[in-house]
Formats: sequence, C-alpha cells, structure tokens
Amino acid sequence: MWEDTLKDTAATGPLVAARASPTIGAMADKPQWLIREDASVPVLVALALRQQIGVRAPDDLPSLRDLPQRAPDAADATDALEAQWVDYWNMTVEPQAHPASGPLELVEGFDTLVALPAEGAEELRAAIAPLAPDAVVYARKAHDRYVGAMKPAAGGSAYRAYASAIAEFEREVGRRAHSFELNVQVLPLAQRGVWWIGALTVAVTDGLRRDVVAFDAAIRPIIAELA
Repeated sequence: MWEDTLKDTAATGPLVAARASPTIGAMADKPQWLIREDASVPVLVALALRQQIGVRAPDDLPSLRDLPQRAPDAADATDALEAQWVDYWNMTVEPQAHPASGPLELVEGFDTLVALPAEGAEELRAAIAPLAPDAVVYARKAHDRYVGAMKPAAGGSAYRAYASAIAEFEREVGRRAHSFELNVQVLPLAQRGVWWIGALTVAVTDGLRRDVVAFDAAIRPIIAELA
C-alpha cells in the first residue's frame, strides 16, 4: 500500500507530494488531501467469499475475475447469511467507521485475515470455513500482482492521476479543493469501472487503474464529490 498527502503550497507551486502519516489529524492550516491506494488482502478475501457463498450485496459491484464461479443452480445466500457478510464487509473496508459491537474472533484457516463477531455470525462462520484455502491463495496472488504492477509507479508518479484530477476540479469550480481523505482499492473485477464501497472508499478495476488517461477521467467525479 502507498499513501500520499497532496498539499496546497502557494509558495512553492500548485501541487506537491510528501510522505504522509497514517492519520489526517494535522489537516488544519492548508488543504491536504490524503489518498491511500492498495489491493488489500482482507478486502480481496471478503470479495472471494462473497462470490463463493452467493452473496449479491453490494448489488452493483461486479464479481472477481479468475475465481471459480458457483454452479448455476447453487442457492443464493440466505437473508441472515447475507446480513452477516455485509457487517463483516463493512468492518473490513472501513473498520474505523464500522467498529465491532462486541468481541471478535479469528476464523480458523484465514490466519489473521478474517475476524467475525463472537456472537451473531455463526452462519457466516460455518459457511466460509471450508473456503479458506482457496480464498486466501486467490487474495494473496491478486495482491502480489497489484504490487508488481505498481512498482514502476513508485517514487512519485503513482499519485499523478489524483493530482491531475484535483487540479482540474479546482480550475472548473474556481476555488481550492477542501481537505479530504480517499481510500482506493485496486481489484481484479470482471467489469471495468469505479464503485463506491464505503463513505471514503472506492473500488477500481485494476486494468482501468493502469490506463492513465481513462483512470484520470474516471477518478475526477470521485474527487469532485469529496472536494
């Protein structure tokens, strides 16, 4: 994962990038835009499990590529199972915004990647336990592909599309962008696009992220909503 803070600095130029702390508590005097990008293994595991147990939520989020599909006649998840997965998904994507209401317990087979409420997630725990090996292998391989693809962008250029989108927004509205935080999950989704998966988090198809021109256009509306 990498994260950059893009700072408005009138003295040195329109936009510069600096290494950022994990928090945005210091956003006070000048606008600062904290952007974190990753292909999180826990997020990938959650989506792999979603696909394997037949959860449809989030309704508009595509399935993952290169992951065996369930049999066409397999039953979808029950309402209770889907509700338990959604709670687990929210805690995984934005844990600070969705803290657990009680103690959590790790699920055997997932190392430290999956933790579910000790009470109230029994159906989900039973459904995902047999799926651990395949889900974990898939997620780690997908994460490794992301890391390999982003290595050429290390050292500063990875944030360029975000900086461009912010600058374009400021030109369009005629003001500085407000301080904001954005998390970007780059995922091997079966459809090309960008989807909100949390209040401050979007999922973007990996192929789109590597397409500099297309990603620049796709991320601008996201920046506009936050800034």
